[in-house]
Formats: sequence, structure tokens, C-alpha cells
Amino acid sequence: MARWLAWIWLGLTAWCWADEPKPAPADGNAQLAKLAEALLGKNGGNQFFYFPTHDVPATPKNWGFRFEEVNFKSKDGTALSGWFVPVQGKQKGKAKGTIVFSHGNAGSIGHHLGFHLWLVDEGYNVLTYDYRGFGKSAGKVDRRGMLDDVRAAFDYVVKRPDIDPGRLVSMGHSLGGAKSLVALSEAPVRGLRAVVTDAAFASYQAMARQLGGEVGAKLVSDEWAPKDSVAKIAPLPLLIVHGTNDEVVPFSQGKQLFEAAKEPKTMFQVKGGHHGDSLLRNDGAYRKKLLVWLAAKLAD
Repeated sequence: MARWLAWIWLGLTAWCWADEPKPAPADGNAQLAKLAEALLGKNGGNQFFYFPTHDVPATPKNWGFRFEEVNFKSKDGTALSGWFVPVQGKQKGKAKGTIVFSHGNAGSIGHHLGFHLWLVDEGYNVLTYDYRGFGKSAGKVDRRGMLDDVRAAFDYVVKRPDIDPGRLVSMGHSLGGAKSLVALSEAPVRGLRAVVTDAAFASYQAMARQLGGEVGAKLVSDEWAPKDSVAKIAPLPLLIVHGTNDEVVPFSQGKQLFEAAKEPKTMFQVKGGHHGDSLLRNDGAYRKKLLVWLAAKLAD
């Protein structure tokens, strides 16, 4: 299951981030930058980070999991949609904790199930949700608004009577990890015990430069860049996971995040890992290490 879904996600994002093109001559770059800015406006490239869809390719039910469709509102009243998947299967009973999962930049929650459903089988509740403009959530995609959406997910889940509000974990993949680092750094979240990112980036401008050189970087702002916020996650335990062969978000971006973070911090370098397959590498070694790490951070 995880393999199939992870490759679906990878396919979706492959066309979002192309290989870095050969640089144009310096004068050509300057002319292109002026033309692009004239067409898109200053920071007009910000929207190219997001590729939302509104389809439902699968739900947890497709894989035998009970789930509940949930709805809640963001800070500005934008209606958000998500799925709550309670602990079940071999670990049914009292959950070890509740994971709030924030997905990447493409598709909707139905495209990202492989990243978190396995945790339900390992004893965790999972809340996954769509940001504004994604899936069934209302509104338009907006960088600042999406940070508020991350916090809204925690505001919602902590009020559920069927979870322990003192045993929360944030887990985000790619853009979801980047967004979560910034959102959670803005103010403490009651009950949050640990933060996990998988293949997150440190800088919007660095990612734009990876795709479009200096022309791309000129069209993107670095406002709310994770590199500027990650240190504020402390004293919460932080785990940064990154594949050494990530073809979408370079491994150097994960290293930059780790170096900018404060203790307590841990980094899992997934040797040979790509953008969406860290869960699959080395017979699930990352999953096993993650479970051990989570258990330690949730220990009473």
C-alpha cells in the first residue's frame, strides 16, 4: 500500500519541480527577470509552489480503515475539510498519541494516504486535512492563510473528546513540513510533544532558484521561510528526515534546516532516498526508527 501511494505522490510532484535548467547568460537572465516580473508582478511566482486538486482518488476506506470526515474553520473563517482516522487494527484500543499530518504541495488528502495510514496500524490516531484551496476546503491558496490552516487543525483536534489532548505530534511531508515548522513556531500549541518533517525545504527562494535560476528566485519572496523559524521550535523535540537523493527538494535543504534548528533535534539521513520513498527504504528502516523516536518523546 505505502509503495503504491508514495509513487502516486511522486508522480504528481515530478512535474511541479523540474531538473535545474542550464543557466542563461547574465544579461539574458536580467532581461528574462524583467519580462517575468512584468507579466507576473513582484513575487508573482509564489503561487507556482502550489498544485491543488479537488478530486478524491482514494479514502482510508479503500484500505480497510474506518474514518470520519471532519470540518473546521481557520482563523479567518475559511472552511477546511479533513479526515480523522482513529487507532484500529492490531493496535486498537487506547492510542499512543494523535498525529496531525500536513501534506505536500500537490493534489489533495486522498493522494497522500501512504505517508500516514501505516501509523494507524502502529497505535496512533491520525488527522489529515486540506489547506485552503485544496480538496474540499474552501478559499484560495495563500501562503499566510495556509499557516493559519496548520494551527487550525491543532485547534480542532485538541477539542475532540476521543483523544488525549496532551499527546499530539506534528508530521509534515515536503511543503507540509515546511509550513508546519513556521506555523508551530509562532506560538506554543498545547499538548504538542514532537515535530517531524520529511523532505521539507528551508527556503522558498532557494527552491525557486533550483527550478529557474536567478530569474525564478527574483519572482518569489522568502517571507515565512522555514529557515528563519525552525530555531523557535525548541524546546520541542524536532526530527528532520531527508533522502540523500531527493530529486525535488535537495538534501542540502534538509541539512540547512537541521543546522538552523536548536536542540533537541535529530536528523535521519535516508541513504539513497528520493522525495517520496523514505518510508520504503531499507525494508522500512525509517518507519521503525520513527516509531522508536516517537515512543521516546511520548513517554510519560
